[in-house]
Amino acid sequence: MSIPPRSENWVVRHVSFDIAPGEAVGVIGQNGAGKSTLLKLITGTVRPSEGSCGSVGRVSAILELGLGFNPELTGRENVIHVGGLMGYASDTVHNALPSIEEFAEIGPYFNQPVRMYSSGMQMRVAFAVATAFPSEVLIIDEAMSVGDAYFQHKSFDRIRRMRDDGTSLLFVSHDREAVQSFCDRALLMDGGRLIKDGSPSEVVDLYNGLIAAKESGTVQQVVTADGKIQTESGSGEAVVATIGLFDQQGKRVDQVSVGDEVEIRVDVNINAYVPRLVFGYMIRDRLGQVMYGTNTHHTQQQLTDLHAGQRVMLQLMFPVHIGPGTYSVSTALVSTDTHLVNNYQWKDLALVFTVLNTRQVQFGGSCWMQPRIVIERAS
Repeated sequence: MSIPPRSENWVVRHVSFDIAPGEAVGVIGQNGAGKSTLLKLITGTVRPSEGSCGSVGRVSAILELGLGFNPELTGRENVIHVGGLMGYASDTVHNALPSIEEFAEIGPYFNQPVRMYSSGMQMRVAFAVATAFPSEVLIIDEAMSVGDAYFQHKSFDRIRRMRDDGTSLLFVSHDREAVQSFCDRALLMDGGRLIKDGSPSEVVDLYNGLIAAKESGTVQQVVTADGKIQTESGSGEAVVATIGLFDQQGKRVDQVSVGDEVEIRVDVNINAYVPRLVFGYMIRDRLGQVMYGTNTHHTQQQLTDLHAGQRVMLQLMFPVHIGPGTYSVSTALVSTDTHLVNNYQWKDLALVFTVLNTRQVQFGGSCWMQPRIVIERAS
């Protein structure tokens, strides 16, 4: 006779999603949300208590740093060992050894015991092995965060090529900007549940709101008139009543040109006593990448002793030194330099505007640098 448990603790439950070939999907959430367990279910490291999880083709994964490595074996011996665990024949692994050693770039350490490696060196070898063979699914769980900048760029280039060749990618990271710039889609885990499956910008906005809501207030997502999903959170003591973009003539606009001098005007209503008010704003591109952000704590312009019924007007003046594209402005009303403490209001997509290039020379990238180029004919 089976004895039922006194209590149940579901680490992951009621999660369902599909990933298409060549699709890059980011998984985000706070520690303990169930992200790593979800990936272990997909790789087969952990068996589900209920439901099923399946994939078509070979799955390569970098889960916990050093997983599968024997610290007493050399890097070369560990590559052979891990390659066997991945199901590859001995000849296949030995043929790939030179390219794995070359990509890892750890020099003579490749023939020394792994216990002598730094975490970055372990990650280099683990990544080189996991991506050395063609696979239908590649899973990366936070391992990239320990690498140096050079190897991160090199690794992302390889991942992009694999994605272009049809490999599906599951990428767990606390780096929200990396998820927004690299992934086609994102999943938000919270308390073992999948609470949002959507575009990276929408999911990251909701994640930011959830973090703020844990401190104070609520979080909600609403659909704007133009179909965009806007995230708003906070306790409401201070709120943005109106916000607009204006040109040098004082005309409200939603389209400006590279090099223009513009002004964002913000009208804030005070609904309850606020001992200290900090206003922050952030400009992001269409992929959610932050172009610029600051707040009045950093500029030493915070306000104090505000009472219900008062209004605060702010003018943010700056030259448009960003490239052509569509941008959004997020606003924050808080008491310190972060929205994690006394978040009165956080509002994504508070303002959306477009930048054109009608007067400057053509350029690529997200920043207009006004270069001065000198050319001399050598004798």
